[in-house]
Amino acid sequence: MSDRLTEDVTKLQGRFNSLKAEVGKVLVGQDDMLHRLLLGMLAGGHVLLEGVPGLAKTLVIKTLASSLDGTFSRIQFTPDMLPGDIVGTQIYNPREGTYTAKKGPVFGNFILADEINRAPAKVQSALLEAMQERQVTLGDQTFKLADPFLVLATQNPIEQEGTYPLPEAQLDRFMLKVRVGYPTKEDEVKIIDRMAGSGSEPTASKVMNTDEILEARDLVRQIFVDDKVKRYAVDLVSATRDPKAANMAQLAPLIDNGASPRASIALIKVAKAQALLSGRSYISPHDVKTIAHDVLRHRILVSYEAEAQGKSTDHVIGQILENVPVP
Repeated sequence: MSDRLTEDVTKLQGRFNSLKAEVGKVLVGQDDMLHRLLLGMLAGGHVLLEGVPGLAKTLVIKTLASSLDGTFSRIQFTPDMLPGDIVGTQIYNPREGTYTAKKGPVFGNFILADEINRAPAKVQSALLEAMQERQVTLGDQTFKLADPFLVLATQNPIEQEGTYPLPEAQLDRFMLKVRVGYPTKEDEVKIIDRMAGSGSEPTASKVMNTDEILEARDLVRQIFVDDKVKRYAVDLVSATRDPKAANMAQLAPLIDNGASPRASIALIKVAKAQALLSGRSYISPHDVKTIAHDVLRHRILVSYEAEAQGKSTDHVIGQILENVPVP
């Protein structure tokens, strides 16, 4: 069984490398961002991308969706949106005296929620049921969503006018929160050549279908996790709740609220996906450390004191990773 699992993992690693190469025809650099989108897809979790405008956040999501044989919906969030603009609504037929459901754009495989923090909480909450239960309730009817179903959201961290911070409950629904940085100078020159050159802009072709994604998710669930690695993940999350008990009393004044058990689950799920993309049938503590920032940064609420000292959640997570013993 172990040899068969290793063989299947190697085969799927090759398929995902082909997918990365296809997206790479359009996307220059930003390999970490693409890698983390694939981790979310394999782990069955939603991904929030945060970065200033112009960093290809929307482009990478659209290109990834076009490389996969699934339905894609793009929702541009605005302050005047209504919940029905996302999930759909019921339409009354006066002749028959009945209601029929008109499904919204959330009924697809890959949902791009562009600038999600531009819409008020009432609209954002329309996504909660869809993201967690993978279903939508319209009136007295409940509809199951497609499988796979993935919400890939973007938000701008610097422009606060006309934006609404995401509620903690919704932030927690995202498995990963990825910070997107600027490209290197070399990559930026390549971007200019590709997007402002004499030829036509490149496009990506379909290289995988949704059945293969579901097959890959089944394989991810079979990745072996040693009890020591599980304990390590729990120790990391526990340290965000009670730093003193983890011998990190200096962090206690910096944290108002720690991460929930959902974070421990996400650490293991995403680490399994990381192992598969690395071509291994087991996860190591290094896999957990590699993805810890993306899993935890939106699940820790830092205190006013931390903000006054200019210390972010990433600083807190970095301290925890340094001090919690690795098995």
